[in-house]
Amino acid sequence: MPPDHGPRFAERAPDALNNPQLRRNFRRAMDGLMAKRAAQFPDPAYWAELRERGAAVKARALSRLPDLLERLESRLTANGVQVHWAETTEEANAIVLGILQQAGARTVIKGKSMVSEEMHLNAHLERHGIEAVESDLGEYIIQLAGETPSHIVMPCIHKNKDEISDLFAEKIPGLERTGDVDELTAAARRVLRERFANADAGISGVNFAVAETGTLVLIENEGNGRLSTTLPPLHIAVTGIEKVVETLDDIPPLLALLPRSATGQPITTYVNMISSPRKAGEKDGPTAVHLVLLDGGRSRVYQDVELADTLRCIRCAACMNHCPVYTRVGGHTYNAIYPGPIGKILTPQLQGLDAAGDQPHASTLCNACAEVCPVKIPIPDLLVRLRREAVRPTETPATHLPVVKDGGAERSWTESLVWAGWRLVYTRPLLYRMVTRALAWGGNWVPANAPLMRDWTKARAKPRFKPRTLHDLARERGYLNEVPK
Repeated sequence: MPPDHGPRFAERAPDALNNPQLRRNFRRAMDGLMAKRAAQFPDPAYWAELRERGAAVKARALSRLPDLLERLESRLTANGVQVHWAETTEEANAIVLGILQQAGARTVIKGKSMVSEEMHLNAHLERHGIEAVESDLGEYIIQLAGETPSHIVMPCIHKNKDEISDLFAEKIPGLERTGDVDELTAAARRVLRERFANADAGISGVNFAVAETGTLVLIENEGNGRLSTTLPPLHIAVTGIEKVVETLDDIPPLLALLPRSATGQPITTYVNMISSPRKAGEKDGPTAVHLVLLDGGRSRVYQDVELADTLRCIRCAACMNHCPVYTRVGGHTYNAIYPGPIGKILTPQLQGLDAAGDQPHASTLCNACAEVCPVKIPIPDLLVRLRREAVRPTETPATHLPVVKDGGAERSWTESLVWAGWRLVYTRPLLYRMVTRALAWGGNWVPANAPLMRDWTKARAKPRFKPRTLHDLARERGYLNEVPK
């Protein structure tokens, strides 16, 4: 396990389950999000047609991913955008740091980006003397709290109004504690507007990258993304290689699916399309735009036909909002950048099963995540596949290495021997009869209150009740008048 990964899901879950305030916060938020999403898709036929289109767009893009990435680079370069490739998060951090240092940037304003969270970019820049401030309100709140996001779309969903009020009063100079949401928002806006005006560079994520035109598409509700990418003289966008789509015609169905699935909105407030730096005669926009394309293990995921479906994700978080496990323990329990159902299939593949091999087991396999996924990712099937890979890894034919990083990390030789014995007994009738008779004979000699048997016998004890006839049941339910037997 990497030294910075910390306790696993199973070790952290009890604390979350024993935190009633956390559970209330999530329950209230998830109920609202589920209701809003359902209101956006009242017609099942329309929903089925739209998600079929969204899934087809992503599937087609993935089928041509290497070609589309080269085409994207070619178009962006022709438009004046500088493209950088990073195999690991360490390489991506070094690229971003180098660009900022070359430009002499000391302050950075950031739009929302899960890939930058994956890179731990803020901490990396801080170690090199560059201050990065989150401009998304939710991200700004958790940055003040020194926490990580607990949700892909709403990073501070685990906090209620009172907790945020206390935090602002503590962290923002001159602000008194208030329960007024508008005052809290205005206080954050005052701080962030000054940051926008004085930042040396802006950093953002990317929702979709269009190979046909070399266009970076960003969607948001607060306007911070637009300010981060237009006010500073330098704009750096970071994204995973799976965000590329083929044409501009592919964007409308995805824009119809993403906000409806994420927040229950028909469309986000802002849809930003960036294809170049500021051109001659234009009055605003950055003078330089850079795009960092991060692999970060995605190429390995892409090599497997089944697991490659993971890369369809458009980061709407609908699977989280409907997950009975996530709703009860929250995002921090996963101790990963991507929590919830999508995280349970993505994190083990990116970080390895040694670090996150228990996460695929943190699921009821109820199929709610698959039913609401706007691009039809078969999450339960992939969870089962990863459970299998954790104990019996599939190997890549060419290299004989596990398909999934750290495949087989969860294998227990004791458990394997037990199941091997079970198979031996259950495939040989004579041996089965001998073993079951021996167990029955031996079990009769074990005291019912023995330490190893007490819980077993208690759970399996038959309830005691007085037998009743059909006549008794009929009379109890009012079908018969009281008559003598």
